[in-house]
Amino acid sequence: MGDIAVVGIDCAFPGAAGVQAYWDLLMRGGDGIGPVPAQRWEARDFPAVSGSGGFIDDADVFDSDFFSVTPREAAAMDPHHRLLLPCAWRALEDSGRAPGDLAGTETGVFIGVMGGEWGRLTMSDLARVTPLLGAGSSAGMAANRISYHFNFTGPSLAVDTACSSSLVAVHLAAGSLLTGECDTALAGGVNIVLSPSLGMVYGQLGLAASDGRCKPFSADADGIGRSDGVGLVVLRRLDDALADGQRIYAVLRGSAVNQDGRSNGVIAPNRWSQQRVLNSAYRRAGVTPDRVAFVEAHGTGTVLGDAIECAALGAVHGIPRETPCAVGSVKGNLGHTEGAAGIAGLIKTVLALHHRIVPASLYADRENPQLRLGERGMRLLKSPMRLPRGESLAGVSSFGMGGTNAHAVLGSAPRIPVAAGARTGAARDAVGVFTVSGDTPEALRRNLAAQADAVARRPRGGAAALCRSSNRIKTGLPYRFAAPVRDTDELVAELRRAAAPQDAAGSGGRPWGRPVVAFLFTGQGSEYPGMTAGLHRDSPAYRRHLAEADEALAAHLGTSVRELILSGDERVHRPEFAQPALFAVGYALAGTLTSLGITPAAVLGHSLGEYAAAVTAGALSLDEAARLVVRRGALMGELPAGGGMISAATGPEELAELLAGEPGTVVAALNGPADTVLSGPLEALERIGRELTDRGVRVKRLPVSHAFHSPLMAPAAAGLRAEPVRCGPPTVPVASTRHGRMLRHDLMDAGYWADQIEEPVLMDTALGALVADVAPTHLIEIGPRGTLLQIAARGGRAAAAEFLHPAPGTEATGKELAATVAALYRGGLDPLWEELYAPEHRVVEALSPYVFSSAQRHWDRQAFVHSAQPATAQPVTAQPATARTHPAGPVAVPPVAGPPVAVPPAAGPSGADADDPVLLAVVQAVTEVGGYPPERVVREARFYEDLGFDSVMIMQLKNQVEARLPRVGEVSVQQMLPALRSVGSLAAFLDDMLLARSA
Repeated sequence: MGDIAVVGIDCAFPGAAGVQAYWDLLMRGGDGIGPVPAQRWEARDFPAVSGSGGFIDDADVFDSDFFSVTPREAAAMDPHHRLLLPCAWRALEDSGRAPGDLAGTETGVFIGVMGGEWGRLTMSDLARVTPLLGAGSSAGMAANRISYHFNFTGPSLAVDTACSSSLVAVHLAAGSLLTGECDTALAGGVNIVLSPSLGMVYGQLGLAASDGRCKPFSADADGIGRSDGVGLVVLRRLDDALADGQRIYAVLRGSAVNQDGRSNGVIAPNRWSQQRVLNSAYRRAGVTPDRVAFVEAHGTGTVLGDAIECAALGAVHGIPRETPCAVGSVKGNLGHTEGAAGIAGLIKTVLALHHRIVPASLYADRENPQLRLGERGMRLLKSPMRLPRGESLAGVSSFGMGGTNAHAVLGSAPRIPVAAGARTGAARDAVGVFTVSGDTPEALRRNLAAQADAVARRPRGGAAALCRSSNRIKTGLPYRFAAPVRDTDELVAELRRAAAPQDAAGSGGRPWGRPVVAFLFTGQGSEYPGMTAGLHRDSPAYRRHLAEADEALAAHLGTSVRELILSGDERVHRPEFAQPALFAVGYALAGTLTSLGITPAAVLGHSLGEYAAAVTAGALSLDEAARLVVRRGALMGELPAGGGMISAATGPEELAELLAGEPGTVVAALNGPADTVLSGPLEALERIGRELTDRGVRVKRLPVSHAFHSPLMAPAAAGLRAEPVRCGPPTVPVASTRHGRMLRHDLMDAGYWADQIEEPVLMDTALGALVADVAPTHLIEIGPRGTLLQIAARGGRAAAAEFLHPAPGTEATGKELAATVAALYRGGLDPLWEELYAPEHRVVEALSPYVFSSAQRHWDRQAFVHSAQPATAQPVTAQPATARTHPAGPVAVPPVAGPPVAVPPAAGPSGADADDPVLLAVVQAVTEVGGYPPERVVREARFYEDLGFDSVMIMQLKNQVEARLPRVGEVSVQQMLPALRSVGSLAAFLDDMLLARSA
């Protein structure tokens, strides 16, 4: 048998709500046994059943809104199903994946569940039977609901082999993985003690513990105590888990299932069958029993069951070995969780292998001497047992009342070397983006607070690996939080700030689409020694892309521009070095962003910035652009000095007269309506500047070496015009600052680049064309210093866009890049997060599981379980289904229980909508079918995504609408389907039908 990795876990057992609480309970030797809650039944009415057992707290809590389940359906659902859905979500999170990432995949679901108490309790009163109760009480739906709500298309089945159900489910899941039916599997089981009926059966069989406690292998053992429980593990083939870098708790080495056959009674255990299943499992695992350090036994605490199991264990494990095989049973801590018993034992064993310590066995201090454990090569653990270095092996047994036996062999996880650099100071200081998401603003705040508390309990240290894990796990829900951080202290502060009720950002707006991003590439004048050095230190992606640009430029420049940039060399101000350096920075920044999944809808370059923009747009190759930039810088560097540039806060009209009086001085850039750059001889610019200052116009001299974009550039333009240029039409729209319009199929050839040197930069009109063409939601400046965003802000061309800059100046580090990614994630982007992190941070860190809302409780408070006294039978009348015509023939359409209920107008739509009788009727119909409070049913509510309607409920809705709007007449489902986008769209459709039939 191939190896299967356990990569995710979630569980809830009595006294242990969650994996960590379960482990804490085991290690401290606690138990979860307590009195029967009044919600289940009145213990005094059933004196034949123990008044104690193991009960999960808040078993009636279910966040139905999260799973898009209507309140009416949630109330009809078997509580087993309600416990499994959040457990599945948390287990998948624990496996290091956002559960939504697996939607549409052939993920398998294998659930062990015993009996069908909910169906017996709810379906026995035929007058109360509804379609929702019918679907809600099916055992098979325990698995199918998970597959449906998570959109899994792999095998989905429920297993009932009584007490061994969940371990058999794990066995079947492993087989499905090994045959290739699925690549990921959820396996486990669930049990809820809903009535005392099975407890009465145990009592009549002489198997019930008087105090409701299982005492496995103890001299005080007197039977079974029943308990709740739910547990799921996420399984993958070991090779796949290793390849994907998932955390591995333990490895399932092999498992086996068999049957007692015809023995001394259908519910009596069979020693020989138990021996055979043990030997079969060890054979399939390729191990010998002497290597097994401990066995998590079935261990119910019945006299006969313990004796038979110990005899079978001794026959297999009682062989020469260095130390006796340790044995125990978690039922001493939890009671007998029946359909979830196998998964309770498996999770205990997995955690013991993971933590490399086996918890002590409860009640071991009074070992039953008749079991002769010592003679049989076994021992009960009276204290926790440390596991030695190297691989440790363990077994898990689970035996069903009907004779179906299961045994699994587990081994400790393979050792994975820690990535080089993971513990260095640089690793601790690395920046990341921590993400949290929720299905509502309140859920987001709730989970922000939970994450803050969890991180605060960790040792202080770097946060990059935590951030990377949050990006993989906590990003799948609509309301989003993201913050760039370096260490855990900073992270806790950010989380708590956002979770605070008074913090508006904490609600995390819900993006309704993806951001539309435009890149603005900065031109010459923004360079400075050491530019982007902090980003280069922090970002491996930026380092990689800058190295690519450096290699392309070095072939023509003859030196390393990267070394020039990072060393703080003052030569960076000379055109022959400034221009290649700025091009390299622009190319590397754009490459870093695109590698993170930030793809521009359009690009704009200011003067020199157009070269990196052209490469990003696909109009030039990197090598071709590098050659042209080096040639351009060299040609300009050869020009005599003496020119300069100034910016003036005024338009060209006011400057026309001044320019006419200064030959050789021209408009070099039109950056905005009142934002003009002049270029020419220094003396002339000085005179113009003084005159403008006297007029009250703000003037600023620009830090440039030449009079760019002026007639003084003519020799350089001529030299570049003679260069052959290999170019193509851009694949991304380019807002040309040469022409002041969008380029789509135009070639950026030698003529374009030559004209671009001496003609003015038409920034304002180019930006206006870009905004009109793509309507960007975000403008990102690509350059080492902020200039273009300031220009855009002054010009007002993109007032609705958010401005971002990943490298805004001399103090910039990787944090600004992370802040850019965070802002875009909040705006609807799903980045390629891995590019943000160095390999040593790409490890799985445990995060606090998702915290669901506890506000909704879905337990039918009507007492299903009455006293044991016989009751007078009452006549029951079943409500017939209504026959409706369907394209495929007559179909029974089950009605909503009871006639349409009129909802008072005050409870319906408010404001202007209150006067809309059709909308009111639709709201009332939705309220009746779904069981929602009327205030939840707003015009914008979507039937499938927000209200959780399905095909049966749509048929019920149709009936309700027809009853409330008789003038509409009969409406077919086919007619309604296109209008079922939202409550409002259905109301509009019905309004149109009324108008048409009134005409």
